[in-house]
Amino acid sequence: MFTVATVNVNGIRAAFRKGMGQWLETTNPDVVLMQEVRATDEIVADLLGDGWKFIHQACNVKGRAGVAIATREEAAVKRIGLPNGLDVGAVEPDVDTGRWIEADLKLPGGDELTVVSTYIHSGTAGTPKMDQKYAHLDRVNLRLAELMESGRKVVVAGDINIAHTNNDIKNWKGNLKSAGFLPEERAYLDRWFESGWVDVARKFAGDVPGPYTWWSNRGQAFDNDSGWRIDYQLVTPALAQLASNPRVDRAASYDTRWSDHAPLLVDYDLT
Repeated sequence: MFTVATVNVNGIRAAFRKGMGQWLETTNPDVVLMQEVRATDEIVADLLGDGWKFIHQACNVKGRAGVAIATREEAAVKRIGLPNGLDVGAVEPDVDTGRWIEADLKLPGGDELTVVSTYIHSGTAGTPKMDQKYAHLDRVNLRLAELMESGRKVVVAGDINIAHTNNDIKNWKGNLKSAGFLPEERAYLDRWFESGWVDVARKFAGDVPGPYTWWSNRGQAFDNDSGWRIDYQLVTPALAQLASNPRVDRAASYDTRWSDHAPLLVDYDLT
């Protein structure tokens, strides 16, 4: 099986200090898609070590965002950033960096897989930050349509920063007006799924609450499993047929976490 992991590391330096390196050794995924890296290429290379190849785009705003793809073998093709033009005035170009990268991987059996690491804006309801989020999502719409039309096997994964349904957020009644659960945001996911993209974790979990992937550091959110499911692996239909064993690698306790997000891993039968 070919294992793809995605995780918002919440700062890769802090994550490695808290145990991410040991997690990589134990879990041993084939691909790791990371968000909120918040580091330079040199730091990422030093932390990952010689066993990994990677591509990375830091955000032009220091200390924010940053996405990376770590692989065992060098990617055949790498694409950094969304290819669609910015809507003038909707998003500051610097703010929109460090949020989308793609890699085409050659698989041992001769097949190819496209992997995407994405970090969608979090947004703040009723502020210009929501305008930035919607403008970015409009660009994502265009790229997802292109990837779907390509006929390739594709995984688009990362921190989408949107809980799709009531099953994806524990306190949904208290967050109906919160960024990340606004009807306008959730409609984007409706559109993606209607166009053919498959939410692998939800496909296997069924119509049940969770499993959540992010918990606020406030109060007892983690201990009470009062979380949000905002980290996804979205795949093309043909690849969905090859997926199995999606799992959220939730830490055993609050003090053993190395990020406020938990990794989402999926196995794909690509041999």
